[in-house]
Amino acid sequence: MTQPTDIRRDGHRPSLLELSLSLARSGVPVLPLRAGKVPFGNCGACTGTACGGRPHMKHAGPCHCPRPCHAWAAATTDPDTLTSAAWAAAWREAATVAYHPGGAGVTVVDLDNADAVAWAHQALPVTRTVPTTRGEHWIYRGAMRSANAVRPGVDIKSCMQYARWLGSGTGSMVALPDAVRALVEQEETTPAPGEVVSSLPAAATWNPAVATGCRHTALYVHTGLQRGVRKVRAHADSGAGSQAFGVARFLAKQHEQCPGPCGLDALADAIVAAAMAVGVPEPYARRAVANGLNTSAGRAA
Repeated sequence: MTQPTDIRRDGHRPSLLELSLSLARSGVPVLPLRAGKVPFGNCGACTGTACGGRPHMKHAGPCHCPRPCHAWAAATTDPDTLTSAAWAAAWREAATVAYHPGGAGVTVVDLDNADAVAWAHQALPVTRTVPTTRGEHWIYRGAMRSANAVRPGVDIKSCMQYARWLGSGTGSMVALPDAVRALVEQEETTPAPGEVVSSLPAAATWNPAVATGCRHTALYVHTGLQRGVRKVRAHADSGAGSQAFGVARFLAKQHEQCPGPCGLDALADAIVAAAMAVGVPEPYARRAVANGLNTSAGRAA
């Protein structure tokens, strides 16, 4: 992955679309993000992935939507797509630019705080580094499976994930080390049957009394929660932690437009309990769920 110049020598700071075109010319698939660092929502034809999903998603579908739907899967290097009328509204409202690391052949180790950065200096080979608001992105050459909350303050962003473009960074990019791959394998492996992780927490019960600012019906909330819990429990062999993160993020996103409070803590407890029931250690389950809830912008507590 080659890196474009963020600011030209004449001092011109490019627009988000200009920056995206520069990245695309360098082989980096890009997409716009709206306020809150989240992708633009699917259009009506793609809502709920009714279209089948982008052809290059995990489960390929018939979608040929011209809009930037499907989050990371919409990332592209095609200049005609980036400058198309279908993407124009998104660029007008965009707050920043993201890219698909896996599509660019790289992996981003997202270090979210000073402790995580200090750990990386001790445990990982030094590579290209990009400062973030709270920590650093360490970028390695080579793609892999993504996973969130692999250890405190550390996410792995590569395939089927997006990362914010925060600049070219400094230092030379080195090959993806086994130490990074091991982080995902370590956190995504569910303990063998009979292994004690901790006692299951007493999950709080969601009801309208704890969600006085929620605009959804109790049936709607409970149906979504039950589906999410089933998805987590279906990953008894591996991947339950990442599934819990995804379920928490999805449920929180449903409440973005609510005035709040929405009683998300009660939903979180139920997801944590489901993850622990299939062997995920409680600290990791709670970390994954908390990160999922907080990833969604405008969380209504």
